[in-house]
Amino acid sequence: MNVLYSDQYNINLGLLNYLHPFDGVKFQRIHKALEDNEKVDFLSPDVPVDMEIVDGFLSSIMRKKVRDSVFVFRALEVPKLPFVSFNFLDRKILTPMRWGVAGTMLGAEKALSSGDIYWNLSGGYHHAMQQNMEGFCIYNDIGICHQQLVKRGLLSPEDKILIIDTDAHHGNGNAYTFMDNDRVTLLDVYNAGIYPTSGYTRDRVDIPVPLPPGTEGETYLQRYNDALEKLDGDYRLAFVVAGTDVLTSDKLGGLCLTTEDVVERERLTVRALKKRSTPAVLLGGGGYSRDSAGSVIAAISACSELLPSPHAAREALSH
Repeated sequence: MNVLYSDQYNINLGLLNYLHPFDGVKFQRIHKALEDNEKVDFLSPDVPVDMEIVDGFLSSIMRKKVRDSVFVFRALEVPKLPFVSFNFLDRKILTPMRWGVAGTMLGAEKALSSGDIYWNLSGGYHHAMQQNMEGFCIYNDIGICHQQLVKRGLLSPEDKILIIDTDAHHGNGNAYTFMDNDRVTLLDVYNAGIYPTSGYTRDRVDIPVPLPPGTEGETYLQRYNDALEKLDGDYRLAFVVAGTDVLTSDKLGGLCLTTEDVVERERLTVRALKKRSTPAVLLGGGGYSRDSAGSVIAAISACSELLPSPHAAREALSH
């Protein structure tokens, strides 16, 4: 399994960490747990995504808002603190997120060139869009990545793209971003009783799987497997928002999955992608409990058994 990680992904605010339930340093714990796994190969982006690239995706108004602490605080869903400057937010939160976007871009590029599946520990900011940022999502990494791949000729505007969203929250940002793009197929499994509840973005989803609050693993996995069977055609590239906020211990997701359920969910995803020979990049998405890191570790370990070892693949290419 090819996994994208950088020390720069981690968001450590010291005492301010308690303002939000998000575990911003879980990425380093995942890396530490997996770094000796021979079936896991880590690679890192060299630099965070450039703000010029971000600006090319955003509306003119949003270019100003992403540089304004008032709007950034609002999107992060924490109260505005007068003693916290925009420079602090940019250094401690926004820059790590831009590293996450760079990881999504690198993973997508590698997936396209190799035909393999990559896993970015960060990214999956599926509530952000060109005109808005919300839900702890500032930059829509999938939208930015898709735009850049088309600009660079690595994708054609006519290529079919798949977005699978298994985060507990509906991916309204992705739905809005690709609202008028019928070459992008959206499959979204989400808790129908929580944010975001915008009907027009939910209506954009091609294969919706709305679930009642409190849904447990058996029902979730059955409904998800049925949805995967509805995928039709060949996709040039897939993005998967693999949020772990579906765990019972997560106070924001409102679903009741165990770590074992999350592991099986990712197995279903990888098998479906392999069945269709679809290159893909899996993304971190939401995950706000202390069990999040452990479930990602278990899922990557399990899925690495389903894929060729990256070390073996390199040796085969060298002969």
